[in-house]
Amino acid sequence: MDKLQALQAFVEVAESRGFSEAARRMGVATSSVTRLIDALEQSLGTALLTRTTRQVTLTDTGTAYLEQVLRVIAELEEADDSVADTSGEPVGPLRVSMPVTYGRLCLGPHIASFLKTYPRVSLDLVLSDAYLDLASERIDVAVRIGVRSQEPNLVVRTLGEHHRFVVASPEYLERAGLPLKPQDLAAHECLRFSYQPGRQRWAFLRGGDTEQVEIGGRFLVNSSDMLREAVLGGVGIALLPQWLVGNDVRAGKLQRLFEDWQVNPQQETVSVYAAYLPNRRHSRKVQALLEFLEQHVTRASEG
Repeated sequence: MDKLQALQAFVEVAESRGFSEAARRMGVATSSVTRLIDALEQSLGTALLTRTTRQVTLTDTGTAYLEQVLRVIAELEEADDSVADTSGEPVGPLRVSMPVTYGRLCLGPHIASFLKTYPRVSLDLVLSDAYLDLASERIDVAVRIGVRSQEPNLVVRTLGEHHRFVVASPEYLERAGLPLKPQDLAAHECLRFSYQPGRQRWAFLRGGDTEQVEIGGRFLVNSSDMLREAVLGGVGIALLPQWLVGNDVRAGKLQRLFEDWQVNPQQETVSVYAAYLPNRRHSRKVQALLEFLEQHVTRASEG
């Protein structure tokens, strides 16, 4: 018995719910598929399928076995792609994760260009603000915004700086007054991203000086899009990325405060970077994506 062919036959029968349709998909005789399934079940010592005159269904064992077989076949296909992808033209599936709003604004307008440039690469984009585990989630490249040193077991490549603006609407500033120094924020309604509970501190850096200001407010959310909408609505003052509110500042919808200070939620230097597993180091499709991000996406994000 050719084990791989038998596994492929099992998958086809399970998905099509019939031997004849599975045989048609595989381009072989129905009797060949029947022999492969019989040999597979005999080698395992258990029934994988329940056959009736009207349909073919999976047994409980067959259902569990199918899940594992699909994983094995996917890994074999990935292994084939990885060999083909180490030289010549980038080829194969590419699974990429990045923050939701950043991906929508900074990568979204360039997806068509990337796919046209690399016609043999298929892109599976996962938008998530969570730090996904690259191995278990089968992520080839994760684009992240944060501190590079937090990725000790990954290969990390900086794509660009990440600047944040302290912004408020003219309506809010007219109502609540203009804060003249960072410490004035303690008396203002500050809108916060919910990366930590309770009151938060914003770190202001200028030259060799650092000031930390404890801020608070009535609005806390895990979406930068929602924070932007709230600050545009005159609810309060927010700390948001340049790539998200730069156009609003230029249009006069928002006013940037403390322009001569660098501001972060913490004191660490934050950047936009790509992280990937060491075994992806020589992948042509990974390198092609990184070069594309540096040329197009990072430029767009820095406004």
